[in-house]
Amino acid sequence: MEKINIGGQAVLEGVMMRAPRAMAIAVRRPSGEIVVRREATPPLSERYPIVKLPILRGAVALFTSLIMGIRALNFSANEAIAEEDGEEKKEELTSWALAGTMAIAFGFGIALFFFFPLYLTKLLVPVIGDNNIIFNLVDGVIRVIVFLLYIWSIARMKDIQRVFQYHGAEHKTIFAFEAGAELSLESVKRFSRLHPRCGTSFLLIVMLVSIGVFSLIPKAWPFAAKAFSRIVLLPLIAGISYEFLKWSARNDQHPLVRMVIAPGLALQRMTTREPDDDQIEVAIRSVKEALDENAGYSDDRIVV
Repeated sequence: MEKINIGGQAVLEGVMMRAPRAMAIAVRRPSGEIVVRREATPPLSERYPIVKLPILRGAVALFTSLIMGIRALNFSANEAIAEEDGEEKKEELTSWALAGTMAIAFGFGIALFFFFPLYLTKLLVPVIGDNNIIFNLVDGVIRVIVFLLYIWSIARMKDIQRVFQYHGAEHKTIFAFEAGAELSLESVKRFSRLHPRCGTSFLLIVMLVSIGVFSLIPKAWPFAAKAFSRIVLLPLIAGISYEFLKWSARNDQHPLVRMVIAPGLALQRMTTREPDDDQIEVAIRSVKEALDENAGYSDDRIVV
C-alpha cells in the first residue's frame, strides 16, 4: 500500500488532521461528545502542477496551512463552547471575515517578528556599526529572541496549555500511524510528543533561514525598502525552510541531522504537553476521520 503522509494542528479542545486529499477536525464539546467536520481537500497541484516545484511548494504549503488552520480554529471555537442544553451556536466566520482574520494575524506576525527586530537593529547602528553582516546577525538574533519570548509567554497561559496538550496528542498519534502501530489509546500513549516535522520546528527554521536571506538585501537601501523586502522575500524563506524540514524528517536518524534538528525538538518541549486520555482519543478520532475521507482509506491498524 502506498505510504500516506499526514499532518495536523491542535485547535481549541481538539485536533485537525490532514491527509493528502482530506482533512478532519475533531473537537470535544463540554458535554464530552466528540464532534467532527470532514472535508475533501484535493491538492492544489492537481490543478496547477507548477506548485510541485521545490521551494514554491513550501510557500504554497505555508499559506494553505494558514487558511485551513484558521478555519479549523473557527470551527473548534464554535463547538468547544457549545452548551449541553442545546443552545444555538454562533455562526462561523464568513469568507470575508476569515480573510480579515488572516490579514490581521499575518500582519501581526510580520510586524512582531520582522519589522520590530529590524527597527531595534536600526537603533543599535551607532553601537554595532553599519557592516551588513553584523547588522543582519544582530537583527537575526533579536528576531529569534523575540520569537522565543513570545512562545514562552503564551505557554504560561492556562488555555494555551490545554492547546499544547492537544498538540502533544496530535504528535503522538501521527508517530503511531507512521510507525504502523494500532491507532488505539494504549498504543498511541507510548509514542513521543516531539516530532521532527512540527510547525514549531518549522518556525524556528524560518527565523534562522531569514538571517541568510535578509543578508542579501543591500545595506544602502532605506528602512522602508528593507521592511517591504521582508514581506516579498517571505515566500522564498518559507520555501527553503519547508525543503529543509522535509529533508531533515527523512534523515532524522543520521547523527549530524539529529544535532541540527535538536533545537527545534527542544523548543517543542515548550509548545507541547503530555496529553490526557481524552485528548488522545480526540486526536485518534481526527486521524481516523481524515483517513476515511481520504479516498475511503482502510487498514487493520485502525482500531475502533
